[in-house]
Amino acid sequence: MSTLKKAAAAADFVPVIIGTDLNAYHMAASFHEAYGVKPHLLGKIRMGFTHYSSIIASTTLVENLDDAEVFVRALQLFAEKHDDGRPLLLVGTNDHYVRLIIENASTLETRYRFNYPSLQLLNQLQVKDAFYPLAQEHGLAIPETHIHHVGQPVDLDISRYPVILKPGNGVQYYRNKFDGQEKVYRLYSLEEVVAVIEKIEASGYRDTLIIQDFIPGDDTYIWDSVLYLNSEGQAEFVNFGQVMLQEHEASAIGNYTAILSRFNEEVMQQLKGFLEAIGYTGLANFDLKYDARDDEFKVLEVNVRQGRSSWYATAQGHNLAGYLVEDLIRNNRSSQCTFVEKEVLFSVVPKYILREYVTEPTVRDDVARLIREKKVRNPLYYRGDKHLLRRAWLAVRAARYRRKYATATWREQLS
Repeated sequence: MSTLKKAAAAADFVPVIIGTDLNAYHMAASFHEAYGVKPHLLGKIRMGFTHYSSIIASTTLVENLDDAEVFVRALQLFAEKHDDGRPLLLVGTNDHYVRLIIENASTLETRYRFNYPSLQLLNQLQVKDAFYPLAQEHGLAIPETHIHHVGQPVDLDISRYPVILKPGNGVQYYRNKFDGQEKVYRLYSLEEVVAVIEKIEASGYRDTLIIQDFIPGDDTYIWDSVLYLNSEGQAEFVNFGQVMLQEHEASAIGNYTAILSRFNEEVMQQLKGFLEAIGYTGLANFDLKYDARDDEFKVLEVNVRQGRSSWYATAQGHNLAGYLVEDLIRNNRSSQCTFVEKEVLFSVVPKYILREYVTEPTVRDDVARLIREKKVRNPLYYRGDKHLLRRAWLAVRAARYRRKYATATWREQLS
């Protein structure tokens, strides 16, 4: 019997992942690589990332899974069906699923194990107009920020343009769909700001909008950090990475497609200290941008979960699923924090995209070197996944990226 089959047969837990997207696949691959176990998935729609996969035990599609009652009932039914005495380890893959887990923690924790912060802390971090004052209070640098409450008169004293406009409450924002809805808006005048606010207001959204100074620089000025704080609130690892590329479709800006791991202990210590000070637990993912105008890394947001690109920590030898299992299943926690230095280039786009679109001179040579040294890691090509149609699906996906990047307009506006 192979090592993975032996591990799977001996697995003393069952991983349950909420979602069917790229993030879900990364976590599934992490569980499978570390323990040889195939996770179960619950989601709303079938997606190629996880559909064409041999490392998924089952996929349960649930209509209206983002409704709280449907969500809780679906998880209760799943637990009843898979009640074999082993603990169920629960992982969310987007902000809304994580919020539903936290809001219903008292009900779910009778059947599932998970590591997330309190609802109060979630609201402080996920709702942006609460997060930015908290970040500043703890010494983190942020961009110049204005908060607008939708439905009130627009009264903004913006010192310079362009600015970034984004929802303060992403969960509520995406419940109010409208034509032309974007994840992030880049705007060049007060008139443009007012026009977008009016469009969002007409959709029915009634929470806050964040208007921030746009920090100049292309994708390589964006930085990322992943941390795990165990259930006792102690950080066990921190990494740091420089974004090479992100998705360039307006609806997907902020989704990173390539990250080069870096090391900056000063910034890593700041992020670790912030999360430990506020009593955070679980996986966390920071988005930052380097501002050359004042030589500071400015925090844009923190995700109360692993990000869709956080798998680069697993590629560095810090398996995200492993931290959850050792903490929640094995009660094996560390009081020491590792500041990760291993060099890897994470990418979910073809190498020709990296060669063509990573043009910043200071990093282009690093990318070329890591390609030559075969240090590019793409989890979508996880060698443990033997699905017969997977390679064909990945080939089609790769071919589509040439057109996606060639026709994108977002990158042309970077300055």
